[in-house]
Amino acid sequence: MKGCYCLIINLENKTEIRIGKKLGKLKFDKGYYIYVGSAMNSLENRLNRHLMKTKKLHWHIDYLLKEAEITEIIYNENKKVECELSQYLSTKTGGVKDFGCSDCDCKSHLYYFKNRNEAIEHVENAYKSIAMEFEYFRI
Repeated sequence: MKGCYCLIINLENKTEIRIGKKLGKLKFDKGYYIYVGSAMNSLENRLNRHLMKTKKLHWHIDYLLKEAEITEIIYNENKKVECELSQYLSTKTGGVKDFGCSDCDCKSHLYYFKNRNEAIEHVENAYKSIAMEFEYFRI
């Protein structure tokens, strides 16, 4: 199975996190973040990797997930709509500049919301805005 996904991530405390060498230390507010990603080889393996507590730090999101917890995953199958989802979310809130988007023209693939329900609603609306069916990955 291949597709795209949105991780709903809870960060319990305001903190500063080193995000790889290129981005360096970034400040993160307490709240919920949406990370938009894709896995065009094995979506299930990618999602399971994100859920692992111990892993080699490779992507920007790996550094954030050391300090935060995934609460929900919303995904679609078979189509790469990562940038379309990200563009919609960028109209609702500011993104963390250059986070997770080194292989596209987006300004970010990580977006901040103060609460969980608002984050989930915006992901659902992002999918609806591009007429894409979505599902929830059980955690």
